[in-house]
Amino acid sequence: MKAIVKAAAGQGLVVRDVPKPACGPADVLIKVHHAGVCGTDLHIADWDEWAQGRIKPPLVLGHEFAGEIVEVGADARGEFETGQLVTAEGHIVCGHCLQCRTGNGHICAKTRIIGVDRAGAFTEFIAMPAGNVMRLDGIPTEIGAIMDPMGNAFHTVLTAEIPGSVVLVLGCGPIGCFAVGIARAAGAKAVVAVDVNPKRLALAATMGATKALQPGPEVRQAVMELSEGNGADVVCEMSGAVSALHDAFALVRNGGRVQLLGIPKGDIPVNWATEIIFKGITIYGVIGRKMYETWNQMQRFLRSGVFDPRPVITHRFPLERIDDALAAIRSGDAGKVIIEIGH
Repeated sequence: MKAIVKAAAGQGLVVRDVPKPACGPADVLIKVHHAGVCGTDLHIADWDEWAQGRIKPPLVLGHEFAGEIVEVGADARGEFETGQLVTAEGHIVCGHCLQCRTGNGHICAKTRIIGVDRAGAFTEFIAMPAGNVMRLDGIPTEIGAIMDPMGNAFHTVLTAEIPGSVVLVLGCGPIGCFAVGIARAAGAKAVVAVDVNPKRLALAATMGATKALQPGPEVRQAVMELSEGNGADVVCEMSGAVSALHDAFALVRNGGRVQLLGIPKGDIPVNWATEIIFKGITIYGVIGRKMYETWNQMQRFLRSGVFDPRPVITHRFPLERIDDALAAIRSGDAGKVIIEIGH
């Protein structure tokens, strides 16, 4: 079967034939229909410092996908059957550490991620542990393929109290744009979206941003006007930019909440007293999706129709054009990029 592979250390990816995976007794074998391309895949293609320390080539990439069940292992029968359309949580956890046993599997220290630590989904077939697989039940596979990054946005937004709140979203990449739409669907009074890229701001506006602004004094003015001078109730920091982190602390209200999903590079100086302690704010670090609370939330929002992520999807490519998919992301013109594999 064809797959997108990181064949060796160094820049670039290749499309090559790889063996079809076996379906173990506790697994489900899935024919992949759609897969989402992520910034992580770009890091691996470019072979940056993170990739050099984490990835062990050769490796099939891809951790966002959805498709059709073609085989069910003996231990998974009853819950799943062939022909069902499914997606999957790409973080495979140990199930027996303290975090897993207390409902915090999303921070399991032994997590193995498909497309990063084991074979991924940029291919025709993938075998997944049945415990990680979710039925789509009416959700199209194109949307199912992006429930992984969408889940990051749901986790970021819905672990704060949103109804009636003024929400500030800093960084309007695909996950930031999802966050805008989720906050509106969850009952936010207003959502201010901030990014340096006009095309991303246009996507944020399409997803329901009350104000979509480039960084500058207008952001503070908008937040203060919408919050009656108090500051944002909730700030979702999705960029990891140093200036955005300081803006998050400056523009959140006293006693407000800052949700941190963006990953900064290196150390960042923070005035802990004035930016955090004296304001009495709560900071929440977001990693992945809560298993499986976040997935249930996503399914309810998507099936009810209160949230539609499709405007964020801007590009679709066949598997063989992975270089074009990565180029679209590098250009800054893309929202979410989808690989169409087999359907």
